[in-house]
Amino acid sequence: MSFCSHCLRCLVLFVLSSSALAAAPQGVVAVSHPAAAAAGARMLAQGGNAIDAAAAVQFALNVVEPQSSGIGGGGFMLIHLAKTGQTVIVDSREQAPAAARADMFAPDGLPMPFLLASTSGLAVGVPGTLRGVDTALRRWGTMKLAVTMAPAIELAERGFRVNRFMAEDIAHDGGRTQLQPETAATFRPDGVPLVEGDWLVQRDLAKTLKLIAAKGPNVFYRGPMARAIVKAQQRTRDEMGTAGKGRMTLADLANYQVAIRKPLMGHYRGWTLAGMPPPSSGGLTTVQMLNLLERFPLGDTKQGYGFGSPKTLHVMIEAMRLAFADRAVWIGDDDAVPVPQTGLLHPDYLATRSALINPDSRMVTPQAGNPLPWDSSITAKPKATRTHQESPHTTHFSIVDRWGNVVSYTSTIETTWGSGITVPGYGFLLNNELTDFNFMPTVDVAAGNPGANDVAPAKRPRSSMAPTLLLKDGKPVAAFGSPGGATIINSVFNVTLNLIDHGMTLQQAINAPRLSVTHAAGQVSCEGGAPFMQPAFSVATQDALRTLGHIGLGEMGTEGCEQKIGSVQAVVMDLATGTYNGAADPRREGTVIWVKPAVALPNWPL
Repeated sequence: MSFCSHCLRCLVLFVLSSSALAAAPQGVVAVSHPAAAAAGARMLAQGGNAIDAAAAVQFALNVVEPQSSGIGGGGFMLIHLAKTGQTVIVDSREQAPAAARADMFAPDGLPMPFLLASTSGLAVGVPGTLRGVDTALRRWGTMKLAVTMAPAIELAERGFRVNRFMAEDIAHDGGRTQLQPETAATFRPDGVPLVEGDWLVQRDLAKTLKLIAAKGPNVFYRGPMARAIVKAQQRTRDEMGTAGKGRMTLADLANYQVAIRKPLMGHYRGWTLAGMPPPSSGGLTTVQMLNLLERFPLGDTKQGYGFGSPKTLHVMIEAMRLAFADRAVWIGDDDAVPVPQTGLLHPDYLATRSALINPDSRMVTPQAGNPLPWDSSITAKPKATRTHQESPHTTHFSIVDRWGNVVSYTSTIETTWGSGITVPGYGFLLNNELTDFNFMPTVDVAAGNPGANDVAPAKRPRSSMAPTLLLKDGKPVAAFGSPGGATIINSVFNVTLNLIDHGMTLQQAINAPRLSVTHAAGQVSCEGGAPFMQPAFSVATQDALRTLGHIGLGEMGTEGCEQKIGSVQAVVMDLATGTYNGAADPRREGTVIWVKPAVALPNWPL
């Protein structure tokens, strides 16, 4: 099919017209694990909507991907409601306890070693996932919590086969499945790490899920289970002494509240993106990067801006460097320290930043810009902070039901295996989410620096999670997201460019190799080596980037693109035919399931 690369009508048809599309509207789930995908599909087949299916998927992921997600963590659920056209965010991000302080990761004036801090109870934030799922179900779902938990209970009780991804995460765990006896007993029974093909039964987790299904989420946030959580997060590493003990109390758990937020709305070449606002940097940074590149003719091969060309990759790198410089300074929990969202996305501010991108040369390390002249509500001038490496593990899934309701959901326990602390007798891991805060406080009243991402009571740490909805004329076209720490933002950025500028189908856009930079200094990571990553970034292209001065790719003439970045799971809605499809990422065990309900359904389930 021929089309003008920036003719939106043609582009919509090109991106969405795939022979794999279903013949009629039906539910679609795209998940990183087949058993969790089946859990969501089961809800759709029983007449549930996308929110019901999302609940089932999330609980199932706690069983089959415990290293990435679970009730001991948090996440962001983006929901689009077909009947009203409304898009909302359920923010169940973990919070710092009331006793948290800005210097708690640097009690002696020096930052704690990350491994020590992240595997002690001090890193554990107040979990929000369960409260978030329950809130979404009560407000927009059609099924009872217990119904959506049934597949997860069966998986935990009866067991499932360990896949190669879990086996690799156990083998290369950085010690996290070995430090605590309950965690080791589950994933390294008798001291032997589970391997691919082993059968994993989690009886304590099954008991916990049954208890929640029977008595509701309050059983988690109050009573014996809450006491067990508080006691578990008081564990510390011997090297840290009392400084490593968690500060969460029963009151912190009982007082946890989900936030319902409006999505951050951005625009790119006539498309609209609905994404995650602060406390995540995902939506702001993604939209910033897209807008920084809007003046370049991406997708125009005649001008040298085709997919994977040196010109295209160069300007992408420079946009990432600029946006991540701003991210390090300006973005944190907007409820605690105001974020200049208006200024960061103002066209005039972005024009000044985009002007720094020279298509023929690499810029020196950029500093954060100053969006305050375009955002009169903010007066503080924070400074850049040193951030720790974010874990590539997290999980994302996307769902659309037969009515057109859409869920794009990213959830996490932070680092692979979280804190490594399993709550004794209850079988779930606790997060280490508080390590997403600054270890060294940056607040400086005299300099007008409020410490945007410093630790503070009840504050949510800055995230990179970026569940995204792509819309045309107000109608959803695709929903996607990714795990990957700070690279989440760049995975979403890559896929968006592939769809809009390079005219790829959804599966092509996901399979294509990705490029990532997460710091202003510009260390480049890129993908290669897997047969599905096409078209590959050639060594000649990499050499062109090296010649421009880009770093991280190794020596001239060598293959420097050997990473794996993210795991995008997506659904797509064909505006022309009204049909739905999905695409899963082969970087994990991505699975797409199409569902036609087996029961008679009303016109609207909401």
